Amino acid sequence: MTKPSVGGLESPDLSSHDATAHESAPHVPVFAGAAREELDQLLTRYPTKMAALLPALWIVQRERGWVSEDSMAEVSDLLDLTPAYVKGVVTFYTMYHQHPVGKYFIQVCTTSPCGICGAEEVVKSLLRHTGTGDLGLTSRDGKFTVIEVECLGACGFATPVMINEEFIESVTPEKVPGILEDLA
Repeated sequence: MTKPSVGGLESPDLSSHDATAHESAPHVPVFAGAAREELDQLLTRYPTKMAALLPALWIVQRERGWVSEDSMAEVSDLLDLTPAYVKGVVTFYTMYHQHPVGKYFIQVCTTSPCGICGAEEVVKSLLRHTGTGDLGLTSRDGKFTVIEVECLGACGFATPVMINEEFIESVTPEKVPGILEDLA
């Protein structure tokens, strides 16, 4: 199974996307084997361990689908940082998931220009067709999580949607079923 490079939101199809699997499971270290080798290689490219924090968190998210408290503690130990510092970074940046999300993480721009062009209807269509029911929730099958975002930087192509790392322009409610079908 191939994985995207560091910095991506897409994760392999693992049970990590099932929220119920995390309620009582003991922490299994992320940085073992290939992931540890990747981190060690990353550390050679930065002047300090602290400077590698964001890429280390991307590795966690890629491997697990989200960044748990236990994973934050693991990263803090490896980079000689306090757990509070790592948590502060994770909670500051919106691209890090602090709870399990679906295999397909869907972000919809709902700012004013996109709102005028029907973003709310796109959101409603996504919620209906994914079965998530509400923003931020994950569908029962673990496939989808839909959220609103402030801006995806494509005001001229409203309504833009990002699914993991794929950027889709000019999405309408009518296009949603086809977009989701292409993910299967």
